[in-house]
Amino acid sequence: MKSLTSFARFVVFGGGTGVLSSLTVPLLAVLMPWTLSNALVTAASTVLCTELHARYTFRTGRRAGLRRHWQSAGSAAAAYAATSVAVFTLHTFQPTPGMLTEQLVYLSASGLAGTGRFVILRLFVFATGTDHETAKTAKAANTAKTAKAATATAIVRPRRTPVPAAGLTAGLSPS
Repeated sequence: MKSLTSFARFVVFGGGTGVLSSLTVPLLAVLMPWTLSNALVTAASTVLCTELHARYTFRTGRRAGLRRHWQSAGSAAAAYAATSVAVFTLHTFQPTPGMLTEQLVYLSASGLAGTGRFVILRLFVFATGTDHETAKTAKAANTAKTAKAATATAIVRPRRTPVPAAGLTAGLSPS
């Protein structure tokens, strides 16, 4: 269930940023070449998404950090390559596809690439227990659990106090 919730947040943040990016690129393309506009928006949206994924999607509780930004950028580049190859392949087999066909291929490839990107980010980039601090915290929590479990399973023996013989005999004899 936790993965499904994380995936839903991934789609909302990534998809929302993607929609904003797709609106921003043509606006910037009025001021500069389209390829430069696309590159700038892609870089900015990747940084924004990495921060959103660190804080909210995978709930690390802190900023992403440079290492995670580079890893996320690598997964974004791989997703970009996958969608480009899909559209290129379409144009190889059908030189003049309709806009609907091209969008279906692009969105399908984008969906598959996004799912793959989610898996990579979840298992490798934002995996819990991989950071030194997280590992230390997990080890401390595990040690505390082990100590608590050892205390809980210890057999508590009643304290034995000597009973005076006269008191025991008096309690057992009929009156």
